[in-house]
Amino acid sequence: MTAMIEKPVLPPVDPAEQRALDALAALVATPMGATSVSGAEGVAVVLPAAIREVLARTVAAMRAGRAIAVEPVAQRLTTQEAADLLGVSRPTLIKLLDQGEIPFERPGNHRRVRLMDVLDYQERCRMARGRALDELVSLTEDLGLYDDDGVEGDR
Repeated sequence: MTAMIEKPVLPPVDPAEQRALDALAALVATPMGATSVSGAEGVAVVLPAAIREVLARTVAAMRAGRAIAVEPVAQRLTTQEAADLLGVSRPTLIKLLDQGEIPFERPGNHRRVRLMDVLDYQERCRMARGRALDELVSLTEDLGLYDDDGVEGDR
């Protein structure tokens, strides 16, 4: 069974926790290799660069008021889990898989999709939407639809 994210972690609302988040932001902003943590026994451990990067991104998102979720990227998802992540129905996801939009594996009779491939597809869709919106803005500007020739109530 594939483990999914139980629930996202919401940013703190308590002012003391906000201050702790600000202190963490300053801590992870120090030069690479300089950040360490110490446990209850006082043993200091320097954070590896990868852990430091995850921590920095998490702190930045939470300071911006966004919830976060951390998930292993190499994880294999069922088709239902992948569909839920993308916010589409399972039949829609199956069509995407059959069209080659998202790679999948078939161990036995069931399809499995790598989380990284689902996230890549999600990013490609986001980029395509952005390009389409840019093109739409450009077309409306070319047609003069943004020109301010008068106030609507003046006609």
